[in-house]
Amino acid sequence: MKIVKNLMFVAFAALVSVSAMADGGKKAAPASVAPVALKVDTKASTFNWLGKKVTGEHNGTIGIQSGSLVVNGGKLQGGEFTIDMKTIKCLDLTDAGYNAKLVGHLTTPDFFDVANFPTAKLKIKKATLKSGTNYDVTGDLTINGVTQPITFPAVVSVDAKGATTATAKFEVDRTKFGSKFGSKSFFESIGDKMIYDNFQVDVKIVAAK
Repeated sequence: MKIVKNLMFVAFAALVSVSAMADGGKKAAPASVAPVALKVDTKASTFNWLGKKVTGEHNGTIGIQSGSLVVNGGKLQGGEFTIDMKTIKCLDLTDAGYNAKLVGHLTTPDFFDVANFPTAKLKIKKATLKSGTNYDVTGDLTINGVTQPITFPAVVSVDAKGATTATAKFEVDRTKFGSKFGSKSFFESIGDKMIYDNFQVDVKIVAAK
């Protein structure tokens, strides 16, 4: 019986050795996961803004025209989306006249030259996973026809079916895109009419196959 067991052991060892020689002694590499482009749901996605001045602040929304997020193996890899600057709205002014006046001013070359540049764009060039669902996102932001690099934190969740939700809150320096109206950086004696250079953006992007 002992001799039979020894023969079986030798045969098994030989089989393993032959298999190892057949594949060069290396384990098969895991199959690569292809990146998938997910279409942005423009109705479920939101883009909110907040601008401040010495004497107060205003907030509103802008519509997301189109876009996509690229995920690979459940992780954000890239993407881009387009903002429809013609849809700028102010939410805090209840007086229709003042509301229309502010929105009208925002669409002029003083801020966002909507007639000549009806869309703004963000193209994600790099997404670095920090921990859990927290990322550092780096990309190119284009406003008023001017493109500048930008980096901001984001939270990105990908479910089992690949549907993705990304949220981010960050500040944008409007003067880097040619909007200098009311900026103390360019008009030192402007006093209490100063409008802060940075405006805040709060974005939620929902995308799926």
